[in-house]
Amino acid sequence: MLQTNRLKAALGEGKTVFGLLNSVPSPLLVEMLGYAGYDFVIIDMEHVCINPETLENMVRAAECAGITPLVRVPGVMPEVILRVLDSGAQGVVVPHVRSRAEAEQAVQASRYHPCGARGISGGRTTGFGTIDLPTYFARANAELMVVLMIEDREGVEAIDEILSVPGVNLVLEGAIDLSQSYGVPAQVQHPRVQAAIQRVADGCRRSGVPFCAIPRHPGQLEHWAARGVHAFLLGDDRGVAFRALKAHVAGLRQTLPTSVT
Repeated sequence: MLQTNRLKAALGEGKTVFGLLNSVPSPLLVEMLGYAGYDFVIIDMEHVCINPETLENMVRAAECAGITPLVRVPGVMPEVILRVLDSGAQGVVVPHVRSRAEAEQAVQASRYHPCGARGISGGRTTGFGTIDLPTYFARANAELMVVLMIEDREGVEAIDEILSVPGVNLVLEGAIDLSQSYGVPAQVQHPRVQAAIQRVADGCRRSGVPFCAIPRHPGQLEHWAARGVHAFLLGDDRGVAFRALKAHVAGLRQTLPTSVT
């Protein structure tokens, strides 16, 4: 059954929230993230192959562990957004939004009338019919989040038009793709890329739409926090797991005599 969106509520109260991108399609890992203390998880369907049954179980794991499950879809694809939300996800993350028209399409696909044109289903999100549809429609329109990723020069230049679309709840930067769009691939700290991210953040501040920062270097979390940003994506679980595993075995090797290693 559709639950209260704790992430949306926390942002509305000005609380700081931390999330992680999920690149390992496992319900167990999502559950671990919740118990580890993260506030939200972005389950990645853009770059990761996840079958529908696994996705639904990952959403269930998030519900059990008290972490808000968002899903990054491959693009503005209403048929994919529909199935993701019907699985119980509490929001969609739409990559490469470049225009007001694309933002409108994302909102239309995510919400019911009068806020959108999402298809109707009475599955697990309604408690299999234990909530009447009009009540569920109102609850879904209020709780579900539409998160837009700005990853292209066109999106940066159209940021004010994009943010003028009613129903956009959060904006996330995509520095790596932005670096390509600005002709400096993989140089996420390049002045052009950083200026583009700042332009997006400034647009969010003007419009009142929360901005989600991705701290990549020491001091960047504090930098954004000092500028009133409350949402932070702290990398992806694949990278966190690899670094932890590497440090774990390296630390153990260092405790052994050189002759043993």
